[in-house]
Amino acid sequence: MIPPQADINRLNTFAAQIVANKKWTVGYPVNQVVQLKDFYEWYAVSGLADVAMNNVGNPRKESIFSLNTHEFENEVIDYFAPFYGFKKEDTWGVVTNSGTDGNLLGLYFGVKYLLSKSTLKPILYVSEDAHYSIHKLGDLQNLDMRIIPANIKGEMDIAAFESALDASRPALVALAMGTTFKGGIDDQVAINEILIKKNPPAVYRHCDAALFGGYLAFSDHADLVNQSRAKVDSIAFSGHKFFGIDEPLGIFLTNNDVLSRQNPMQVPYLNDAVPTIFCSRSALSVLKMWWKIHSVGTHGFHQQSALLIRNSEYLKEQLDKIHYPAWKNDFSNTVYLKRPSEKIMKKWGLAPCEDARLGGELAHDVVMRHEGKKIIDLLVKDLQLETKS
Repeated sequence: MIPPQADINRLNTFAAQIVANKKWTVGYPVNQVVQLKDFYEWYAVSGLADVAMNNVGNPRKESIFSLNTHEFENEVIDYFAPFYGFKKEDTWGVVTNSGTDGNLLGLYFGVKYLLSKSTLKPILYVSEDAHYSIHKLGDLQNLDMRIIPANIKGEMDIAAFESALDASRPALVALAMGTTFKGGIDDQVAINEILIKKNPPAVYRHCDAALFGGYLAFSDHADLVNQSRAKVDSIAFSGHKFFGIDEPLGIFLTNNDVLSRQNPMQVPYLNDAVPTIFCSRSALSVLKMWWKIHSVGTHGFHQQSALLIRNSEYLKEQLDKIHYPAWKNDFSNTVYLKRPSEKIMKKWGLAPCEDARLGGELAHDVVMRHEGKKIIDLLVKDLQLETKS
């Protein structure tokens, strides 16, 4: 029933605008091929739409509060663990409120892990081009932070990292698996070689793989997000980006050794220690992720990943054909380019940035599933027409 005081005409106008605009918004890493209508129909009919659920607590432990989706959360974690090189029996994880929530856990868990290895306060190392949440969370946790310059591709500058690394103190390294604007991937092999060479007292590596972690895990380049091969201790990736969930959520994965070194914070009414920082967590988003796994499946994720990579390559090829200044990093679905007019920026929802090394004002297109070749051709046509005028 529509609330009697609601302006339904206003709501309908708003909905129509959003639905019409979604296919043209290509500058942000949000998959608009959501396809959750069947889920919402089931959700309403099941009666759960009239239940307040909450996933507070540790999903690996039986909760006294029974109105949760912990059993489905564990299945989501167990499904993803092998794709990121974790062993199911040695994996702890949660469905987080967002990618930033996952990064918050990664840094906090990292600090506690390092303090269990050394009495010295750790230093956080992060690229200047990494997601701003890492910088903000480092400040929030009052960490000593070294922001490392990025090269022209958006990757952490390896020589600058080596120069900044203080071998006398534990190192908390935040790796960017796809930087926000250029889609640069920090060179994990080179970073690990420097860590071995300089040998700080203890090391913890957290991988922020918000967008790239989704599609790379189901591609021929899955080793880039493989915990055992990349030597990372935790990883966070998003559900509302590649996987097509309609609200912010993320996945955080680590191992039991890291978990065992956290502050126990025993909470009797939750029947266990609570490892998460945020207390209440969405039970509904867990069901959406579980639904998506079972409706799309592993084969479907592989197909979607391949299509996304092909379409981003196609965009770069078409821009090259019209000689429009544009760049794309290896394994990336992000094409960054000379910034067009405000008219085109607004029409296509392109995201702005600047880099004097590449001529100044830039924009980028993050090629998600809703941006197929027909949409790409229309964007390229607009850019070409503007260039000629």
